[in-house]
Amino acid sequence: MQYLLPSFINAFLLSSSLSYGGFLIDSLFEKRFKWVEKPITRLIGTLITYSIYSFIASFVVITGYVWARNSHLTFEELNLLHFAEESLSPVSIAVVINGIFTTRSWLIEWRKSVLEAEQLKRTVLASQNQSLRDQLNPHFLFNSLNTLNSLVFESPQRSSKFIQQLSKIYRYVLEVQSEELVPLEKELGFAKNYLGLQQIRFEEKLKFKISVQDTASYYLPPLSLQLLLENAIKHTTASAAHPLYVEINQEEDNLYVLNNWRPKKGDANNTGIGLENIKKRYQLLGKNQPEVEQNGDFFIVKLPLIKLES
Repeated sequence: MQYLLPSFINAFLLSSSLSYGGFLIDSLFEKRFKWVEKPITRLIGTLITYSIYSFIASFVVITGYVWARNSHLTFEELNLLHFAEESLSPVSIAVVINGIFTTRSWLIEWRKSVLEAEQLKRTVLASQNQSLRDQLNPHFLFNSLNTLNSLVFESPQRSSKFIQQLSKIYRYVLEVQSEELVPLEKELGFAKNYLGLQQIRFEEKLKFKISVQDTASYYLPPLSLQLLLENAIKHTTASAAHPLYVEINQEEDNLYVLNNWRPKKGDANNTGIGLENIKKRYQLLGKNQPEVEQNGDFFIVKLPLIKLES
């Protein structure tokens, strides 16, 4: 028993120092490099740091153990090279075990972050979709009913067309209220109905053109175009002599929504309504952000078209 005790103490000190060191190193890297943010840096840094630490710790414990059992030897008489070679065996075992636990830690953290991100994404998107519908319904419905009220007496034919367009718009809103993305073709159909409805309301004060040929396989966040078109109508001065001109066209994987730039008095800085909403939705989808340009004559918004990965 007395012969086994020193070996037991050596093994205990060696395993304790290696395990405790692994805990400290993992805690240190957890504060500096999150698995989700920098997984490669965290993995390589942890393994290299732990390898160096475990070698030094093993060398110190083995050297101390031999020296304690052979106290008659001087430090110069100890075979340090041999002790260094002996340290490689526990280092190899420790690194393998640490690698297994590090991989397990990464998988757990990754799964947790994915679940949290997905839950957050669903919550925010649901909130934003509701916000979009709330924005569309009260203000838009109020103006539409006022327009319809005047049209009923002026032109029953135009009022009938107005009601048909309005029903198509609200049918679309109900269809996409729970969707994250909608086909570009459907969103353009909605934009056409929306602009057609506004054209009945404003007559010669509004002109529009939609020039998009390639709609296959492209998607957009729902009601993105409605927000941009509503901004253009709400914040631009228009008259029969100088109508509001709106154009939607496509260049490669981008959709451009532009209107002539004549801001209403005192309203020059308010044309960004809804843009932040759209940008956040693109951000949540992990896609390129929309870009806004005001070049003096036109206000232009570039919406990246989204392709679903098969």
